Amino acid sequence: MNGKKNRLMVLFVLPASLLATSLIIVLLAYYYCNMQFQSLDGICREIIKEYPDSKQTVLEILKLKKYYSTKSTDESILRSFGYKPSDFWNINGQIFVLAGVVFLLGVSLFFFAFAYWHKKSTMRIDGLTKYLEKVNTGSQGLLLVAEEDEFSRLQDEIYKTITTLYQTRDAALEEKNNYADNLFNIAHQLKTPITAISLSVQMMKEHPSFDYSKQIMRGLNRLAHLEEALLLLSRIDAGTLVMKQDTVDVFTLLTLASDNLQELFIQNGVSVDIPEAGELAIIADLDWTMEAIMNLMKNCMEHTKAGTTVHCSYEKNPLYVQIRIWDEGYGFIKEELPHLFERFYRGKNDDTNGIGIGLSLSKSIIEMQNGIIRAFNLQKGGACFEICFYSH
Repeated sequence: MNGKKNRLMVLFVLPASLLATSLIIVLLAYYYCNMQFQSLDGICREIIKEYPDSKQTVLEILKLKKYYSTKSTDESILRSFGYKPSDFWNINGQIFVLAGVVFLLGVSLFFFAFAYWHKKSTMRIDGLTKYLEKVNTGSQGLLLVAEEDEFSRLQDEIYKTITTLYQTRDAALEEKNNYADNLFNIAHQLKTPITAISLSVQMMKEHPSFDYSKQIMRGLNRLAHLEEALLLLSRIDAGTLVMKQDTVDVFTLLTLASDNLQELFIQNGVSVDIPEAGELAIIADLDWTMEAIMNLMKNCMEHTKAGTTVHCSYEKNPLYVQIRIWDEGYGFIKEELPHLFERFYRGKNDDTNGIGIGLSLSKSIIEMQNGIIRAFNLQKGGACFEICFYSH
C-alpha cells in the first residue's frame, strides 16, 4: 500500500506542478492580450474623438485585422515618430503577484513531495537497519512485513540473505550434533572389541594353558573393519571420494556382487536369484556401486531363513533404471523403517555382528551417483530395497 501511495503522490504532484506552470503562462498571455486590447482601444478612441467622421473607417480596418500582421515590410509608423516598444510598457503589479503565488504554490508542492519521499525513504532504511540489528542480536525471527515500494527489491534480497544464513546456521548446528552423535557411536563401537581383547588378554594371563588367540583375532578384525568403514565415511563427508563415470551393465553388477558374497550365502544356506533381463546399463563407478549392492544383499541374507532365496530384478523407464533386491524373510519392523539408513543404527532384532554402517554407506554411494534408495516391506512378505539411478 505504501508503494501505491508514493506512486499516487508522484502522479498528483507532477501534474499539479505542470498545471501551475501552465496557469502562469496562461495568465501572462491573458495579461498581454488585455494590455494590447486596452492600447488599441485607447488609440481608436482618441482618433474617433478628434475625427468623428473616421469612426466607420476605423471599424472597417478593425474588421479586416490587417494590423495583426507581423510580416509587414513597411517602415514602422511608431518608430518613425521616435517611439520604442518599451515606451508603451505598462506594468500591472496584480498580475505578477498572482503569477508569483501560483509559482510558489507549484514549488511548494514539489518540495512537499520531495520531503515526503525523503521522509518515507529514511523511515524504510531505518526499518531495514533495525531489522538487521535485531537479527544480529538474535532477537528477531525471519518474519519481515512485505511492502511494495522502491525498496521492495532490496528488502527481498535482505530476506533471502537472512533466510540463507539461518539455514546455514541450522545446518551447521545439525552437523555439529551429528558429529557429536557419531563420536559417541564410534566410541561405543570401539569399546566392544577393545573390551573383548582386554578380557582375552587378562584370561590368557590367568590361564596360560588356554588359547585365546581366536577371540583376540576376532576383536582385531572387527577393529580393522570398523576403521575402514570410518575412513570411508570421513571421505564421503569431506567430499574426497571420487566416483568414476563408467558404463556399467546392471546384470554384470549384480552378478559380481553376489559372487563376492558366495561363501556367506553358502554358510547361511541362502541362494541368490538374478534373472537376466537383457542388456541394461547405468553410468556409475563399478567398484563402489558393487560395494553398495553387496551391503544390501548381505542385509537381506542375514534377515531371512536358511533355504530361502534373495531375489534381484532390474528394469528401465524413460526417467531411471530401477534395481530391486528383496528376501523371503519377516521384513522390516514398521517403526524402524525411517531409521534404516542412519549411521550406526541397528534394529531391535538384529543379532548379527554388524556395526550399523553398511546401509548408510550404500545410501551415500548411491546418492553420490544421481540415485536414490528406499526400503519397504512387500505385501506377500519380505524386505525389499529399491534403487533408482536417474538418466539425467
